Amino acid sequence: MNEWPRIEVAGENAFIVYCGDTISETVNERVRLLDRTVRERLGEGLLDTIVSYASILIIYRQNHLASRLCRELIQEALEQVKDLPVLEPEGRLITLPVWYGCDAGEDLARLAKEKGLTTGEVVQIHQSREYRVYAIGFAPGFAYLGQVDERIATPRLDTPRQKVPRGAVGVANHQTAVYPATSPGGWNLIGRCPLAMFDLHATEAMTVKVGDRVRFEAINRTTYLELGGDV
Repeated sequence: MNEWPRIEVAGENAFIVYCGDTISETVNERVRLLDRTVRERLGEGLLDTIVSYASILIIYRQNHLASRLCRELIQEALEQVKDLPVLEPEGRLITLPVWYGCDAGEDLARLAKEKGLTTGEVVQIHQSREYRVYAIGFAPGFAYLGQVDERIATPRLDTPRQKVPRGAVGVANHQTAVYPATSPGGWNLIGRCPLAMFDLHATEAMTVKVGDRVRFEAINRTTYLELGGDV
């Protein structure tokens, strides 16, 4: 039986802390509390942290911290946050426009048929709720958003595509996401978002961050192009 939280070595200068094994807002918020506390405790000894659904990767500077001391500080951080109340996330609510349709999302018709829905019903269900940003990964700006309504949740493709266009909106299991750049990918595509999800030249490079909430809003092809979407 797994015990949470659990600290494991993740490299010569890294630890990973597991706080659970499910997609849960409570667990994810606990991870975010731990992230802030670890940053305070490790100070200049911290190189970086990477927050995920139920875990946090902690990379430390070996010339500042010995492995044993780093682990002790992480354990102290865990003790500090274990009894803190998990509050409602303070993240922003961000609306992302999406051009939905079979021309924009090549898997939309198939997904609708498999679920016994019309394409319009799939679109309505997808944009009817707020999604939490649980993690950023795979590629810069690729935000894992959850949770997708059970009625349209569907597994990844058996064979990933070699090229998914920038801005493609996809669904995989109970997650949804926007591809920030052209890349390989195996998610079921249902539309396109014209906004840049990652821009090194912007004041904030990533449009969303962990803890934010996202809503999708349907737009037509003309508006998509006016907002800078790729064809």
